[in-house]
Amino acid sequence: MSTKRLTGDMRRRQILDAAKGCFARHGFAGTTTKSVAAAAGISEGLLFKHFPTKAALYAEILAEACETDPALNRLLGLEPSTATLVVLIRDMVRHFLSAFTTADQEEAQRFRLLISSYLDDGEFARLLFEKIGALIAPVFTASLDRAIADGDAVRVAAKPLDLFWFSHHLVQMVALTRLPRAPSLPYPEDGDLERQLCDFILRGIGLSGAAVALHLDPKSLDRVQTKIAESA
Repeated sequence: MSTKRLTGDMRRRQILDAAKGCFARHGFAGTTTKSVAAAAGISEGLLFKHFPTKAALYAEILAEACETDPALNRLLGLEPSTATLVVLIRDMVRHFLSAFTTADQEEAQRFRLLISSYLDDGEFARLLFEKIGALIAPVFTASLDRAIADGDAVRVAAKPLDLFWFSHHLVQMVALTRLPRAPSLPYPEDGDLERQLCDFILRGIGLSGAAVALHLDPKSLDRVQTKIAESA
Protein backbone atom coordinates (compact mmCIF):
# COMPACT_ATOMS: atom_id res chain seq x y z
CA MET A 1 0.00 0.00 0.00
CA SER A 2 1.36 3.37 -1.03
CA THR A 3 2.17 5.79 1.79
CA LYS A 4 3.40 8.60 -0.45
CA ARG A 5 2.90 11.90 1.37
CA LEU A 6 0.38 14.18 -0.29
CA THR A 7 -1.13 17.50 0.71
CA GLY A 8 -4.53 17.36 2.37
CA ASP A 9 -6.29 18.59 -0.77
CA MET A 10 -4.47 16.09 -2.96
CA ARG A 11 -5.31 13.23 -0.63
CA ARG A 12 -8.94 14.30 -0.51
CA ARG A 13 -9.03 14.38 -4.31
CA GLN A 14 -7.45 10.91 -4.45
CA ILE A 15 -10.12 9.53 -2.12
CA LEU A 16 -12.99 11.15 -4.01
CA ASP A 17 -11.78 9.85 -7.37
CA ALA A 18 -11.45 6.33 -5.98
CA ALA A 19 -14.87 6.54 -4.28
CA LYS A 20 -16.60 7.62 -7.50
CA GLY A 21 -15.45 4.44 -9.19
CA CYS A 22 -16.53 2.27 -6.27
CA PHE A 23 -19.98 3.85 -5.98
CA ALA A 24 -20.48 3.65 -9.76
CA ARG A 25 -19.68 -0.08 -9.79
CA HIS A 26 -21.30 -1.22 -6.55
CA GLY A 27 -23.80 1.45 -5.53
CA PHE A 28 -24.01 2.97 -2.07
CA ALA A 29 -24.99 -0.20 -0.21
CA GLY A 30 -22.38 -2.35 -1.93
CA THR A 31 -19.50 0.05 -1.31
CA THR A 32 -17.55 -0.01 1.94
CA THR A 33 -15.04 2.48 3.31
CA LYS A 34 -12.56 -0.39 3.34
CA SER A 35 -12.99 -0.93 -0.41
CA VAL A 36 -12.67 2.82 -1.10
CA ALA A 37 -9.49 2.99 0.97
CA ALA A 38 -8.05 0.03 -0.91
CA ALA A 39 -8.93 1.63 -4.26
CA ALA A 40 -7.24 4.86 -3.15
CA GLY A 41 -4.16 2.97 -1.92
CA ILE A 42 -4.47 4.23 1.66
CA SER A 43 -5.49 2.89 5.03
CA GLU A 44 -9.10 3.04 6.19
CA GLY A 45 -7.94 5.12 9.16
CA LEU A 46 -6.48 7.75 6.84
CA LEU A 47 -9.70 7.86 4.85
CA PHE A 48 -11.65 8.56 8.06
CA LYS A 49 -9.45 11.59 8.75
CA HIS A 50 -10.88 13.18 5.61
CA PHE A 51 -14.39 11.66 5.57
CA PRO A 52 -15.67 10.35 8.90
CA THR A 53 -18.40 8.17 7.34
CA LYS A 54 -19.47 6.65 4.05
CA ALA A 55 -22.47 8.99 4.01
CA ALA A 56 -20.18 12.02 4.29
CA LEU A 57 -18.10 10.74 1.39
CA TYR A 58 -21.12 10.11 -0.82
CA ALA A 59 -22.70 13.47 0.02
CA GLU A 60 -19.47 15.20 -0.98
CA ILE A 61 -19.46 13.40 -4.34
CA LEU A 62 -23.05 14.44 -5.06
CA ALA A 63 -22.35 18.03 -4.03
CA GLU A 64 -19.28 18.13 -6.24
CA ALA A 65 -21.33 16.88 -9.19
CA CYS A 66 -23.73 19.80 -8.67
CA GLU A 67 -20.91 22.32 -8.29
CA THR A 68 -19.32 21.24 -11.57
CA ASP A 69 -22.60 21.05 -13.56
CA PRO A 70 -22.14 23.66 -16.34
CA ALA A 71 -25.87 24.31 -16.83
CA LEU A 72 -26.46 24.80 -13.11
CA ASN A 73 -23.46 27.07 -12.79
CA ARG A 74 -24.66 29.23 -15.67
CA LEU A 75 -28.10 29.51 -14.06
CA LEU A 76 -26.61 30.40 -10.69
CA GLY A 77 -24.44 33.00 -12.41
CA LEU A 78 -27.44 35.00 -13.68
CA GLU A 79 -28.29 38.34 -12.10
CA PRO A 80 -30.85 37.97 -9.28
CA SER A 81 -34.29 38.73 -10.73
CA THR A 82 -37.87 37.54 -10.89
CA ALA A 83 -37.04 35.74 -14.13
CA THR A 84 -34.07 33.97 -12.54
CA LEU A 85 -36.23 32.91 -9.60
CA VAL A 86 -38.89 31.45 -11.88
CA VAL A 87 -36.36 29.50 -13.95
CA LEU A 88 -34.68 28.22 -10.79
CA ILE A 89 -38.02 26.91 -9.48
CA ARG A 90 -38.96 25.49 -12.90
CA ASP A 91 -35.64 23.65 -13.20
CA MET A 92 -35.93 22.29 -9.66
CA VAL A 93 -39.43 21.00 -10.37
CA ARG A 94 -38.32 19.53 -13.69
CA HIS A 95 -35.31 17.83 -12.06
CA PHE A 96 -37.38 16.07 -9.43
CA LEU A 97 -40.23 15.07 -11.74
CA SER A 98 -37.83 13.53 -14.24
CA ALA A 99 -35.92 11.58 -11.60
CA PHE A 100 -37.99 8.42 -12.04
CA THR A 101 -38.88 8.68 -15.71
CA THR A 102 -35.39 8.34 -17.16
CA ALA A 103 -33.43 5.20 -17.88
CA ASP A 104 -30.76 6.28 -15.39
CA GLN A 105 -31.74 4.89 -11.98
CA GLU A 106 -29.05 6.69 -9.96
CA GLU A 107 -31.42 9.44 -8.85
CA ALA A 108 -34.00 6.90 -7.67
CA GLN A 109 -31.28 5.20 -5.63
CA ARG A 110 -30.35 8.53 -4.05
CA PHE A 111 -33.98 9.12 -3.12
CA ARG A 112 -34.13 5.73 -1.44
CA LEU A 113 -30.95 6.54 0.43
CA LEU A 114 -32.45 9.86 1.51
CA ILE A 115 -35.58 8.16 2.84
CA SER A 116 -33.45 5.61 4.70
CA SER A 117 -31.48 8.49 6.20
CA TYR A 118 -34.68 10.09 7.50
CA LEU A 119 -35.57 6.82 9.21
CA ASP A 120 -32.05 6.31 10.60
CA ASP A 121 -29.76 9.01 12.04
CA GLY A 122 -30.41 11.61 9.33
CA GLU A 123 -26.69 12.08 8.66
CA PHE A 124 -26.79 11.73 4.89
CA ALA A 125 -29.85 13.99 4.55
CA ARG A 126 -28.31 16.62 6.81
CA LEU A 127 -25.01 16.67 4.92
CA LEU A 128 -26.71 16.75 1.53
CA PHE A 129 -29.04 19.60 2.50
CA GLU A 130 -26.11 21.60 3.84
CA LYS A 131 -24.38 21.28 0.47
CA ILE A 132 -27.52 22.10 -1.54
CA GLY A 133 -28.38 25.04 0.68
CA ALA A 134 -24.91 26.57 0.40
CA LEU A 135 -24.92 26.26 -3.39
CA ILE A 136 -28.44 27.22 -4.46
CA ALA A 137 -30.23 29.01 -1.62
CA PRO A 138 -28.28 32.30 -1.95
CA VAL A 139 -29.46 32.72 -5.56
CA PHE A 140 -33.04 31.91 -4.54
CA THR A 141 -33.09 34.40 -1.66
CA ALA A 142 -31.35 37.17 -3.65
CA SER A 143 -33.78 36.74 -6.55
CA LEU A 144 -36.78 36.73 -4.22
CA ASP A 145 -35.54 39.95 -2.60
CA ARG A 146 -35.17 41.48 -6.06
CA ALA A 147 -38.67 40.35 -7.07
CA ILE A 148 -40.06 42.05 -3.96
CA ALA A 149 -38.08 45.23 -4.67
CA ASP A 150 -39.39 45.27 -8.26
CA GLY A 151 -43.00 44.88 -7.13
CA ASP A 152 -43.37 41.36 -8.53
CA ALA A 153 -43.79 39.77 -5.11
CA VAL A 154 -44.80 40.54 -1.54
CA ARG A 155 -42.86 39.43 1.50
CA VAL A 156 -44.57 36.55 3.29
CA ALA A 157 -44.19 35.66 6.94
CA ALA A 158 -41.56 32.95 6.56
CA LYS A 159 -37.85 33.67 6.21
CA PRO A 160 -36.58 33.51 2.60
CA LEU A 161 -34.31 30.55 3.39
CA ASP A 162 -37.27 28.67 4.87
CA LEU A 163 -39.24 29.40 1.71
CA PHE A 164 -36.46 27.80 -0.31
CA TRP A 165 -36.68 24.62 1.76
CA PHE A 166 -40.49 24.60 1.70
CA SER A 167 -40.29 24.73 -2.10
CA HIS A 168 -37.58 22.08 -2.30
CA HIS A 169 -39.30 19.63 0.02
CA LEU A 170 -42.73 20.11 -1.53
CA VAL A 171 -41.62 19.09 -4.99
CA GLN A 172 -39.40 16.37 -3.54
CA MET A 173 -42.42 14.84 -1.81
CA VAL A 174 -44.48 14.96 -4.99
CA ALA A 175 -41.63 13.22 -6.80
CA LEU A 176 -41.47 10.53 -4.13
CA THR A 177 -45.01 9.44 -5.00
CA ARG A 178 -43.49 8.21 -8.26
CA LEU A 179 -40.79 6.15 -6.59
CA PRO A 180 -42.78 2.88 -6.35
CA ARG A 181 -43.20 0.87 -9.53
CA ALA A 182 -46.89 1.77 -9.38
CA PRO A 183 -47.02 5.47 -8.32
CA SER A 184 -48.74 5.97 -4.97
CA LEU A 185 -50.77 8.94 -6.27
CA PRO A 186 -52.24 9.43 -9.76
CA TYR A 187 -50.60 12.75 -10.53
CA PRO A 188 -50.86 13.63 -14.24
CA GLU A 189 -47.97 12.48 -16.39
CA ASP A 190 -48.08 15.40 -18.83
CA GLY A 191 -46.56 18.87 -18.60
CA ASP A 192 -49.52 20.23 -16.63
CA LEU A 193 -48.08 18.89 -13.39
CA GLU A 194 -44.83 20.79 -13.90
CA ARG A 195 -46.64 24.06 -14.51
CA GLN A 196 -49.13 23.51 -11.69
CA LEU A 197 -46.33 22.88 -9.21
CA CYS A 198 -44.38 25.92 -10.38
CA ASP A 199 -47.49 28.08 -10.14
CA PHE A 200 -48.29 26.79 -6.63
CA ILE A 201 -44.74 27.29 -5.34
CA LEU A 202 -44.25 30.73 -6.88
CA ARG A 203 -47.53 32.05 -5.51
CA GLY A 204 -46.71 30.48 -2.15
CA ILE A 205 -43.39 32.32 -1.87
CA GLY A 206 -45.11 35.63 -2.62
CA LEU A 207 -45.10 36.22 -6.38
CA SER A 208 -48.13 37.97 -7.80
CA GLY A 209 -50.41 36.23 -10.25
CA ALA A 210 -49.35 38.67 -12.96
CA ALA A 211 -45.64 37.96 -12.36
CA VAL A 212 -46.23 34.22 -12.41
CA ALA A 213 -48.21 34.42 -15.64
CA LEU A 214 -45.58 36.61 -17.28
CA HIS A 215 -42.45 34.73 -16.27
CA LEU A 216 -43.87 31.21 -16.62
CA ASP A 217 -44.82 32.04 -20.18
CA PRO A 218 -42.75 29.85 -22.55
CA LYS A 219 -41.42 32.90 -24.41
CA SER A 220 -40.16 34.44 -21.18
CA LEU A 221 -38.56 31.17 -20.13
CA ASP A 222 -36.94 30.86 -23.56
CA ARG A 223 -35.35 34.30 -23.16
CA VAL A 224 -33.74 33.28 -19.86
CA GLN A 225 -32.57 29.99 -21.33
CA THR A 226 -31.00 31.93 -24.19
CA LYS A 227 -29.09 34.07 -21.65
CA ILE A 228 -27.89 30.90 -19.94
CA ALA A 229 -26.75 29.41 -23.25
CA GLU A 230 -25.00 32.63 -24.26
CA SER A 231 -23.01 32.63 -21.02
CA ALA A 232 -21.53 29.23 -21.84
